[in-house]
Order: sequence, then structure tokens, then C-alpha cells
Amino acid sequence: MSNSVNIKNKKASFEFFLLEKFTSGIVLTGTEIKSIRKGKVSINEAYCSFIDGELFIINMHIAEYEYGTYNNHEPKRNRKLLLNKRELRKLKSKLDEKGLTLVPTFLYINAKGFAKVEIALAKGKKLYDKRETLKQKDTQREMDRDS
Repeated sequence: MSNSVNIKNKKASFEFFLLEKFTSGIVLTGTEIKSIRKGKVSINEAYCSFIDGELFIINMHIAEYEYGTYNNHEPKRNRKLLLNKRELRKLKSKLDEKGLTLVPTFLYINAKGFAKVEIALAKGKKLYDKRETLKQKDTQREMDRDS
């Protein structure tokens, strides 16, 4: 099984402080997993939310499978995330705090061939925090260049 699919949400670490990470399974249809294996997925605009006590990933774009015919899926449908009940309760209580959200940071296919998504409990950054992050990246780049 090819394990070459690694989709990162680079915008998440710039926009948010990532506090705690969880690995979750994801409920997909046949054409969705085929599109993910081809790498035609985007999690940049996606976020996670509780709907009727279950955790869903919202606004994740999986392109339609080119050979899917009438069985094709809707590209931006809500997809259920699979976590333990204990983890769901923990996340629900943390999300009730002000200013916290769940964002997907990484999507990959594990050794068994299942699609997994890494979600992070995150707190939004202010503008001055983003500037500080850019300064740190620039200084690190300069130090790497010198050595």
C-alpha cells in the first residue's frame, strides 16, 4: 500500500497556537478515498465542529473522482470524525472555553490504507503574534544560511 499522501495545513500554524493534537479516523465513501490517494484534497479552509454530539470536519474539499460516474461524492460535504468517547468528551469541554477551536493540521494514509486526519485544539493568534512568528522564521533562516 502506497503511503505517499501527506497533506499539511500550513496556514493553521500561522493563524493559531496549536495546544493539543489528536489523531482521528474519518468516514469516507469509495470515490472520496480514491481522490485522497491521488492527493486531490485541501484542508486549508476546513474546521471541526460538534453536530448532535458527534464531531464533523466541515469545509474540507475532496475533488470528485474522475472515473466516478454517477457514484461521485459532493466535494465539500460534512464528514464524520472517529474518536473515542473519552476524547470526544474532553474536546467538547475544552471547546466550551472561550477562544478555542479545532482545526485539521495534517491528513495522511496510514500503513493499513486508512485515511487519518490530525486535528489540533487551537487558540487564535493576534496580529502581533503573527508578526513575531514571521520574525522568528526570518532569524532562523538567517542562522541556517550562515552555518
